[in-house]
Amino acid sequence: MPNVKTKADKSLGKALINDRFKKRGKKKTVDNGSMFHTTEVKDGYDWGRLNLQSVTEESSFQDFLRTAELAGKEFQAEKLNIAFVNVKKDFGVLSEAERREAEQKHRDKKSLLTIPRRPKWTSETTPEELQQLENESFLNWRRSLALLQENEDLQMTPYEKNLDFWRQMWRVIERSDVIVQIVDARNPLLFRNEDLEKYVKEVGQEKGNMILINKSDFLTDDQRRKWAEFFDQREIRVVFFSALQARESADLADVQEEENEEEEVESSPAKALMKKIDKVEEEMTQLEEDLSKMLKQEEVLKEEGGNSWKKNNPDILSPEELIELFQGIHEDPKKVTEGITTIGLVGYPNVGKSSTINALLTEKKVSVSATPGKTKHFQTLFLQKDLMLCDCPGLVMPSFVLTKAEMILNGILPIDQMRDHVSPINQLCVYIPRHVLEDRYGIMIPKPTGMDDPDRAPHSEELLLAYGYNRGFMTANGQPDQAKGARYILKDFVNGKLLYAYAPPGHVQEEFHTFPERQRTERTHIPPQEKRATRLPGTAMTEEEFDAIYFSNSSAEAYAKGRKTMPHVRPLSASSSTQSLDSVHMAGKSWKGGKKEKRVKLRKQYAHLDQH
Repeated sequence: MPNVKTKADKSLGKALINDRFKKRGKKKTVDNGSMFHTTEVKDGYDWGRLNLQSVTEESSFQDFLRTAELAGKEFQAEKLNIAFVNVKKDFGVLSEAERREAEQKHRDKKSLLTIPRRPKWTSETTPEELQQLENESFLNWRRSLALLQENEDLQMTPYEKNLDFWRQMWRVIERSDVIVQIVDARNPLLFRNEDLEKYVKEVGQEKGNMILINKSDFLTDDQRRKWAEFFDQREIRVVFFSALQARESADLADVQEEENEEEEVESSPAKALMKKIDKVEEEMTQLEEDLSKMLKQEEVLKEEGGNSWKKNNPDILSPEELIELFQGIHEDPKKVTEGITTIGLVGYPNVGKSSTINALLTEKKVSVSATPGKTKHFQTLFLQKDLMLCDCPGLVMPSFVLTKAEMILNGILPIDQMRDHVSPINQLCVYIPRHVLEDRYGIMIPKPTGMDDPDRAPHSEELLLAYGYNRGFMTANGQPDQAKGARYILKDFVNGKLLYAYAPPGHVQEEFHTFPERQRTERTHIPPQEKRATRLPGTAMTEEEFDAIYFSNSSAEAYAKGRKTMPHVRPLSASSSTQSLDSVHMAGKSWKGGKKEKRVKLRKQYAHLDQH
């Protein structure tokens, strides 16, 4: 028999539920019936522990909560009374006039762009008091940048908003003798922070500053020479380095060494001795060349009247030469650690800081990532007995930029997390000429039609439709996937496969960075299917396309009034475009004495409607 609950059982269950929820009590509401959220909530999170998660971009609500936490203030916020505001934002490429105006404003307000300072403390300051001072100082710094961005209408990089990352940087500066900023060779000034150099001198006058221009293999000899002259005029010490090139050279040297060892085993002792003699002669020749370079530098200094400033070397240094430079760069006898020169490395994510360390150590010691927050704590690594590296977590520092698209193109913001791909691709099309994109990807970007300028840069949709169709990136409705194609193209730009190098101030960009001529022959014929797939929405048909469609739909049937399809009449053609849906189903049925026709699939029957 089925288990039937009695009335008493039902009432008992309801009584237990009512008793349980009565103890909770009703939610507190105000007069207008809205609910409130307050900071007085024990959510189980230990806010005192070290929370090293990089925070660069925040929503307005997250920014408000973090600011309230730093200030130690309580607040109340309505949850249910929500009003949606449509905010109009200006995305896209700036005109020349807007760009010049923004660059001038950046130069005028450069002194106001600072990094947070560690507040003064003594041995009598308790850890709680120091933490409160740091929170207040960091909050005031964020307020100053917010006011600068709001009042002056300036576009700024989404700088690091986690105080624990800045605490790591403070410790690296305090225990280092020389702070080395690692920057990207394609745009060094964007990744260089001048206020950091000032703060290093504030911490200790004996501390030094240097800029390491990584990924210098992207630049030509002439481009590196122009950058070296630019920093020479400002007496800023810079060195050119390439972690990737150093790694490839080390791998090649290992392979050659293994081959030489195998040859020595197989060859006679006399041949092995001759090879050793040749190797010694090569080393002596290299020493002579280095000595001649030093003598030339001394002659240049004498001609300049004994100026103590040594000019920057535009050549790309090897790991051994960079280590030798680090050993003698700190000339002050006063050091943080007696007998040891400590080099602090600071830089943005994705500039190759960890790769540089691995190249100097000749083996992988530091994990590599382009995402902020991969290196969570500063690390000390000994290169030699008297030389130590101090690696700081990757920090996105506040810097002026023209648009948000510039931050994505320079690798500051992660590409996989971007929400708008139109603006970065439009800016990329301005930087990279049309023929370079076509040669790189083997595509043909639709050319401007009508009244458009024939020499204008392609739009993002024109490039992405052609690229998506060529790569087979299609959406569910049969259109090229523009968002997926945009991520691939932007990553090629960040990785240097689509190379664009910014010129130093005072140089013409078109003369500083030139592009190769067209390598592939330009296509003159585009297949109809590709033409339909890459057609922009709302684009009018050409005369040839209109004529082809008009004349292809001509029908030879006579005009007849009334019903055309009869159940007992066999249709003329099962694939006729004038056949209705009812006739298709009728043709598949068997009638009295009639022959059963083959059913035609609807997707084949109406294939002409699925064409783009």
